[in-house]
Amino acid sequence: MLNIETKRLILRNFREADGPALYAYLHDPRSSCFFSLRLSDKTAALAEAKKRSTDDQHIAVCLKGNDALIGDLFAVPEDDAIAVGWHFNPRFTGQGYAYESAHALFASLFDAQHARRLYAYVEDHNLPSQRLCQKLGMRREGTFMEFVSFMNDGQGQPVYENTMQYAILRREWGAQ
Repeated sequence: MLNIETKRLILRNFREADGPALYAYLHDPRSSCFFSLRLSDKTAALAEAKKRSTDDQHIAVCLKGNDALIGDLFAVPEDDAIAVGWHFNPRFTGQGYAYESAHALFASLFDAQHARRLYAYVEDHNLPSQRLCQKLGMRREGTFMEFVSFMNDGQGQPVYENTMQYAILRREWGAQ
């Protein structure tokens, strides 16, 4: 059971009751990498929140004062490396919540779970996530050209996106 507190936030496991707040930002995802997670209605949102509540890979980011879900993080382990990412309700962007929550998660992954390496994939047009990676001390390792497609064009052909990989090692995190 995950429970991390920061000055303004609580990072915890999802609960079924988080469904309506999850729907608020997953009914129309802004980032193409989340298109496959699009929720059609509030019933689907409740089912998704319930599914996420069964593991520690999906992390609910909630305001400390009222436990309101404002976004989520993910941390998917692959041996001693962990794929990380974030997705926030647009109403709560620009307030430092993504950095505050990701920083706390990174500290936990390196200290408590002894991760060797954290990495994230970011589309080349997603400048806010690129800036967040850099602020967290991650370095850009490269760009995968036409790496993945999340949608088709008007003729039904895949639209491939360039994807950057950012990463940070435990020793780099400790040196910050």
